[in-house]
Amino acid sequence: MEDHPSHMPDAPRPDAHNESLFDAPPMAEQERMVEAVLFASSEPVTVRDLEARMPHGCSAGEALEYLRKRYEGRGVRVVRVGDAWAMRTAPDLGFLLQKETVETRKLSRAAIETLAIIAYHQPVTRAEIEEIRGVSVSRGTIDQLLEMEWIRLGRRKMTPGRPVTFVVTPTFLDQFGLESARDLPGLKELRAAGLLENRPPPGAFPIGQGDSEDHRDDVEQPELFED
Repeated sequence: MEDHPSHMPDAPRPDAHNESLFDAPPMAEQERMVEAVLFASSEPVTVRDLEARMPHGCSAGEALEYLRKRYEGRGVRVVRVGDAWAMRTAPDLGFLLQKETVETRKLSRAAIETLAIIAYHQPVTRAEIEEIRGVSVSRGTIDQLLEMEWIRLGRRKMTPGRPVTFVVTPTFLDQFGLESARDLPGLKELRAAGLLENRPPPGAFPIGQGDSEDHRDDVEQPELFED
């Protein structure tokens, strides 16, 4: 029986090819993978989620560190957000992405009337506002005017219960080009502007009519309350 020739190559190990399948990609490639996932994700991504997406044997944590250092000093940074990572604009360049918008807000008729009463009768309590309007004033109406910084809390009245009062603010005066509340238009000016046409004066609302729950439809601000 003849021997095999000595020059015949050894048979390949059956697991040699399989080992190459499980070799982790080079770190530079892992870094690119992490970069791609972070760039495309709208939410921060955890290391565990990164490794679940990457080939077996990859080290997402190590790739993240390389990527973070690579982005140092650039317009975009790799930052940690809690237990996750994300790509964010460099803080000193945030002004480039700011966008200013003008928000047009509507006032309900209840808010307009309440604001007018406060402006003309300040300091005035909520009970006095309701007495003048002839209907109740909802908490939401007062809160809206406070949030807009057109009114603020004034001094307490020296009456039983020491109720707080409301007054208009410098923001209100500036909004409507007034130096002080004394510059508010008088009754003649309001009628001349048509603001009191077919409208009863404040306090003339019959009980049960109008806006007892402040749920009348929103209306545009009249000329008195426009720039």
